Amino acid sequence: MVAENQSARNLTQPRSLYEADFYAWTLAQAHLLQTQQWSALDIANLVEEIESLGRQQRQELRNRLGVLLGHLLKWEFQPERRSKSWVATVREQRREIINLLAESPTLKPYLTEAIAAGFQSGLDLVVRETSLTYNDLPVSCSYTAQQILSSDYLPE
Repeated sequence: MVAENQSARNLTQPRSLYEADFYAWTLAQAHLLQTQQWSALDIANLVEEIESLGRQQRQELRNRLGVLLGHLLKWEFQPERRSKSWVATVREQRREIINLLAESPTLKPYLTEAIAAGFQSGLDLVVRETSLTYNDLPVSCSYTAQQILSSDYLPE
């Protein structure tokens, strides 16, 4: 009965702009901020979106580290298959990680945790893309943060 009342109420209440058209909502919120119409702002959803942006930055760091660490592992454990494509991927991911850390320096204290999480994704990448198994690879990351981000480091 409660669920039916909730469903009936949802049908009669118009959806908010946030729910109906997210892009239009962002434009409206930006305009309200620019014109300092504080009381008209959708504070609850603004807070949610700003927090989400922070989580996305952390996720991007983990994802890029996963790709980078996966390619460092492939380089180390499959020397006979080394390619310029792997070098280009390592170079690109390093550059993007360094840029991300420069643009959001408060992510730096999270780097150790992100490396640990990214390493697990890197292992998955290696197992998915090569004939190596998890048993062929280290359980934890043996590369230092400095090595991971160094433009001239490739494991031998």
